[in-house]
Amino acid sequence: MNEALPDVPEVRVVGLPQLTSGFDLVERLDLPMHLKVHGPLEPMGGEQLAQLSERINLKGRGGAGFPFHKKLRSVAESAIKRGIRPVVVVNGSEDEPACRKDTVMINRAPHLILDGALLVAEALGARQLVVGVTRESTQRSMEAALSERGLSNRRGAAIRASVQRNPVRMVTGAAASLVRSIDGGPAIPPGRKTSASRSGVGGAPTLLSNAETFAQLAIAARIGSERYGNTGLYDEPGTVMLTISGAVARPMVVEAPTGVPLRYVLQLAGAPPVPQGVLTGGYHGKWIDAATVNEAIVSRNSLDAVGGALGAGAILPITQDTCPLGESLQVAKWLAEESAGQCGPCYLGLPAAARGMEDILNGGGPAALEALKQVAKNVKRRGACSHPDGSAMFLESTIKAFTDDLAAHVLGNGCGRPVEGVLPLFEGGRAPTGIPGGTAEEEGGGSRQKIFVDWTLCRGHGLCADILPEVFELGADGFPTVAQASVPQYAEAKALRAVRRCPALALRIEEDTRGSAPSRNLPVLSQGRGRRALGSGR
Repeated sequence: MNEALPDVPEVRVVGLPQLTSGFDLVERLDLPMHLKVHGPLEPMGGEQLAQLSERINLKGRGGAGFPFHKKLRSVAESAIKRGIRPVVVVNGSEDEPACRKDTVMINRAPHLILDGALLVAEALGARQLVVGVTRESTQRSMEAALSERGLSNRRGAAIRASVQRNPVRMVTGAAASLVRSIDGGPAIPPGRKTSASRSGVGGAPTLLSNAETFAQLAIAARIGSERYGNTGLYDEPGTVMLTISGAVARPMVVEAPTGVPLRYVLQLAGAPPVPQGVLTGGYHGKWIDAATVNEAIVSRNSLDAVGGALGAGAILPITQDTCPLGESLQVAKWLAEESAGQCGPCYLGLPAAARGMEDILNGGGPAALEALKQVAKNVKRRGACSHPDGSAMFLESTIKAFTDDLAAHVLGNGCGRPVEGVLPLFEGGRAPTGIPGGTAEEEGGGSRQKIFVDWTLCRGHGLCADILPEVFELGADGFPTVAQASVPQYAEAKALRAVRRCPALALRIEEDTRGSAPSRNLPVLSQGRGRRALGSGR
């Protein structure tokens, strides 16, 4: 249950392929095959490239949807003003368990992405190109592509090109995290709002965009804005890459023109005819209900209009036979585990939100619902990166989209349905990094320590919750609500302080002797009345 998707799932096309041209011929388009399929690409001037991007209304395909032409002009102006050559960065860090479109593109059509990136580098006069990845397969494919083009990171090269491999983590995909890692730091947000366009890699103006965005630019540069606009909607021309998973017969990546009915794409993957709901935009996205699915078309504006989100292009339906709140709880726990541990809204707020959702399912009633709403409200716009905002949006959308199920849990005895675990998650909560010298633990993940409460000694002084709120929460009786929990790596020092300061000497820390480091465990609330909705999905 909650199984992660393979790096390269099945790929389908609605209509004529653009980004996926040649996929029916070979598994991976090397440079000679890429040129046979797509043809050569002529350089373009900076303003010419910006005008092209503006005419086709090209926006970032990583989730934020920022207009590419504005980013391009901003980097150019900053570089000219400061007299510094800019840097171009391709963000291929696709670390959400439900997203695979960029991973597919890097594995199967890496040269299309490099076409767009090199086109931008040439227009801006950049002399450094970095491709950020997090998977072994994408690292191998992109390094092979650079070698096929004769590009390297050697000094003196016309353009120095390299691949930056980071751990698989949700926060790794943030622009600031990738820039920080390229500069030699950890792949986590720096804790302050920064603009890569003004000061990115090495302090230089940096044009950083998603892998699909560069591939779309390469297509438009070849065929021109008029022909590009013949596909899809007038105001959002071209195609989009979608990852379809969840309750489907065949998880897949689909290239589809904008304007295609969402229900058609779902049917292509074998989704239920009447899904209970569809999560749009991935785990930082929004749910839409079954009635709304029939109104939605594949476009950013259409999904926004019906309360959904295109986001990173992940589309996940669920069946009528599963508890939507229980399914969402699994995702909420994973989102909490993905915290970089740098700011309160993330490492305190997200676990509290997950506990709030669990409390609702465990019979917490209206008070639990109000507590969850308050926590979600409090974490927004207060984090060091967008992770708390996206996670809060997901939780708020959950309680808004499934009002009948919410009422059954808050006011009654639950919805009576099990949790099937249809939403993909990495096994154990986090994907393995596989990176020599860099693990998720070193980047702020879980540690190999566990802290225990000896109930024969505990007197309910409550200092543990004051010192280590990431782990301990006091129940209504004033005692901790957990007997044991894994200690986040960033909180090890505080855990030791809690042990030393406990007046009753009721705490102890032990090393976890299992073969691999555990994911951070969320504190488990008192179980209260059982709920079948937690079922096998817990």
